[in-house]
Amino acid sequence: MKNSILKLTIVAGLGMTMSSCSDFLNEPILGQQDLTNYFATEEECEKHITGCYSYLGCDDWWQIYKHYNSMNICTDDQWMGNTTQDPGDYLHLAHYTGNTVSAGNAVQNFWQYRYKGILQCNIAIEKIPNVQFNDEKLKNRLVGEAKFMRAFEYFELAYNFGGLPLVTGMLMPAEVQGIERASLADTYAQIEQDLKDAIEVLPLRSQYSDSDMGRITKGAAQGMLGKVYLAQGKYAEAATVLKAVIDSKEYRLLDDFSKVWNMDYNNSEESLFEFQTMYSASYNLGERWSVICGSRDDNGWSWGLPTSNLEKAFKDAGDDVRLRYTILHDGQTDVPGDPTWNEDNPYVISASKHKSQRCNMKLFIPVEKRPSPYDAPKIPLNIRILRYADVLLMYAEACNEQGNDAQAREALNQVRDRVNLDPVTSSGKTLRDAIRLERRLELAFEPGIRLFDLRRWKDDNGKLAIQNVMGPNGSFVKYNLEESEDECERNNQNENSNKGYTFKEGRDELFPIPNSEITMSNGSIKQNPGY
Repeated sequence: MKNSILKLTIVAGLGMTMSSCSDFLNEPILGQQDLTNYFATEEECEKHITGCYSYLGCDDWWQIYKHYNSMNICTDDQWMGNTTQDPGDYLHLAHYTGNTVSAGNAVQNFWQYRYKGILQCNIAIEKIPNVQFNDEKLKNRLVGEAKFMRAFEYFELAYNFGGLPLVTGMLMPAEVQGIERASLADTYAQIEQDLKDAIEVLPLRSQYSDSDMGRITKGAAQGMLGKVYLAQGKYAEAATVLKAVIDSKEYRLLDDFSKVWNMDYNNSEESLFEFQTMYSASYNLGERWSVICGSRDDNGWSWGLPTSNLEKAFKDAGDDVRLRYTILHDGQTDVPGDPTWNEDNPYVISASKHKSQRCNMKLFIPVEKRPSPYDAPKIPLNIRILRYADVLLMYAEACNEQGNDAQAREALNQVRDRVNLDPVTSSGKTLRDAIRLERRLELAFEPGIRLFDLRRWKDDNGKLAIQNVMGPNGSFVKYNLEESEDECERNNQNENSNKGYTFKEGRDELFPIPNSEITMSNGSIKQNPGY
């Protein structure tokens, strides 16, 4: 049984987990320490912050990346995909079955490991200010990094589960016994404050040395605060902080969309925040998400496969560039960056093993760049969490919601221009819909973004977007049951095409709280409505 929020023991570090190609994450990470005698030097403080970074992605697929995959599968962009194995936990989230216990089990590891990361940040925030530093700016920066990470971890929990048990200090299990969930408003208030504090002390990207590349920057904190504001419909505040990122000139769109998720462009000028990875023969320092969603005919697990509904959106928009670098097809003879596949040796995603004969191209690793062993957490592809294209589209949305359509169009069209699409000239709701579509196409399969958007957007009928996409009359459900002409999706019913049919309004806008947490709190942590 994994430790829960109520069972965590206070430790100063992590043991050897995920590290980075950045020099700062190659530093040794702390093992368990007695905090009474620890946090005496700057070096010890820096090592602890390195440990905090390591909790962002953890050291294998099942703690965090499985949940990221699940979030994408819960949308109209992806199927579960693997039709040769029992889907287990995935089914009850992706198909919205309403099985509280099984769905809660599916999210349990994510809940627990996010709270473990929060604990490490709490330790840093409480202990580091009491240490004598030769450089006070360094002390403040380290605390700022910890506050950003705590805010980010709480934010990911909040938009998945709602209001949370807020733990902001070094509390022992007895001290959190009986804790209750804060309101969502209070949860967001805590997240906002942490990010504002971080913005005050974090350096700009250009102020870091090369050896610190990958550390959290002021721009990352501003961009994340903008996302938190959007989640609450605070459009004026979002526009202001996102405009600060744009005006800083610290970031730019890469000239070629093919570079965005290319491992040769980790920590590019487009990136505000990435989970750092590296290859190591001895340790699990890379990612394995690429294997999880890869074709079963290419040493992958095929969990999380693109839908024909998403491909249709690309084709209807005339978006050939992003389609090529987002979706990989069965029978493809020209795979970008990988000469392995050709007319004599086409790529294979067999219909018998896959719900969709498509795979995630953003996470695809060319054969010659795959580490050995490949099916292990050793792939040195950084996971892009927040990039400049997202900032521009969030800014466009915030401006449009306030009626500032000229600014919204200018930001939107920067993103469209990169992929050779005509500029949008519309206004009002038509422009709003164009921005929403652009987010789907630009940010497809990026961690949780589509689900985040569907859960927060209001449609013209007053419902949340996800309520119009899922459910018996949902656009995605009707497409698959009545309109789709994709033979593989229609014929391979080892994953039922009615995904989303049992979506229930008032329940499935959030995930259930893991039952284990409710039980161990003696019921003080309450379940989400409808479960």
